[in-house]
Amino acid sequence: MPKVLEEARMKGLLITAAVAALLAGQAQAKTLTVTPGGDVQEKLQTALLDAKPGDTVMIAAGRYELTDGLSLDVANVTVKGAGPDATVLSFKGQKSSGEGFLITSNKVTVRDLSMEDSKGDGIKSKGVDQISFVNLKVVWTGGPKSTNGAYGVYPVSSTNVLIDKVTVNGASDAGIYVGQSKNIVVRNSTAEFNVAGIEIENSMNADVHDNLSTHNAGGILVFDLPNLPQMGGHSTRVFHNKVVQNDTKNFAKKGAIVGDVPTGTGVMVMANRDIHVFDNDIDQNQTAAVMVVSYTQNYDDLTYNPLPRDIAVHDNRIGKNGWAPQFPGGDVIAKAMGGTIPPVVWDGVTNFTPKGMTAPIAVHVHFTDGPVANLHFAAPGNVFSAKPDVKPTLDDGPIAEPKPVVLPKAQAGL
Repeated sequence: MPKVLEEARMKGLLITAAVAALLAGQAQAKTLTVTPGGDVQEKLQTALLDAKPGDTVMIAAGRYELTDGLSLDVANVTVKGAGPDATVLSFKGQKSSGEGFLITSNKVTVRDLSMEDSKGDGIKSKGVDQISFVNLKVVWTGGPKSTNGAYGVYPVSSTNVLIDKVTVNGASDAGIYVGQSKNIVVRNSTAEFNVAGIEIENSMNADVHDNLSTHNAGGILVFDLPNLPQMGGHSTRVFHNKVVQNDTKNFAKKGAIVGDVPTGTGVMVMANRDIHVFDNDIDQNQTAAVMVVSYTQNYDDLTYNPLPRDIAVHDNRIGKNGWAPQFPGGDVIAKAMGGTIPPVVWDGVTNFTPKGMTAPIAVHVHFTDGPVANLHFAAPGNVFSAKPDVKPTLDDGPIAEPKPVVLPKAQAGL
């Protein structure tokens, strides 16, 4: 046989084998169904252990009283309930202090169920790619308490994160928290009665949109912190959200950084870069609609930049905010500004050189929802240097908006 024909035949065989393997894999995908009754802890965890790539673990309608956390480390698995009001996983009897559900594998979707009263975080993914949380409810039924778990939905060190139609109530740190991750979409979700409603921390490329954040201490936070494996958070768009009536007393655990968030904060940006806050409804937040601040605690990370840079706040619908600010000296500042805090409050740190750097950092702002309170701090947290003034706007010129986040096709179709 001529060499060209032989090569063509071999390629054909390889293609046929690849198609056959694909079809065989599809044929083997199965649904493992778990029903209430019996030892539900063992039944659920066994199904998660037995699942193979492509499988679905179906948790039938009912209430499941669990005594320990659950875990999944198999890739390409869907965990699906009958709906958040129908399938309820209760961790009230959980003996360990860990999360309710830990995921450490790629291409996992968890959807259509509720989780209650986990001793630690609600549902967490760590170090994974393509993680999707869809149509979930995570609740601590005893209301806001510092003894509740820190985070409701908690992807960390993950890429391609989708959080869609999720409700979290009662987290003692952040209801919806994405940390040290990349390529993130948080949408169509509700966060209420948490310390922070939604928090994006040390993360890159996030779109936070069409959410409701209400009755938290703080509505939506975008932070960057020192001494973490991923530093230099940037490029977050916060848009088309309702950030209203964030009025719950801060109940964070002692020592948590989020414990410094004043009750009644709408949106807070801290020590992050290229953050755009636009087209939101921000109303009835007693401290401020939007606060843009530097990190004020001591740190020894010489790669860390504590200043917010390239921050744009524009085209929001801002109602009544800032009538009773809950940060130290806030009442004095409000009185000096006519009785209320202006829509945007910026600490105004500009001519400042962070540790480990040799020159002041360039700070650009685009605040056109004015008035804007510029506190003119000489250094982060230096309230004694404050020389507050109010301007109709503060605008160094338009700042290029980050590109929309695009998730893989498999997630885009969820």
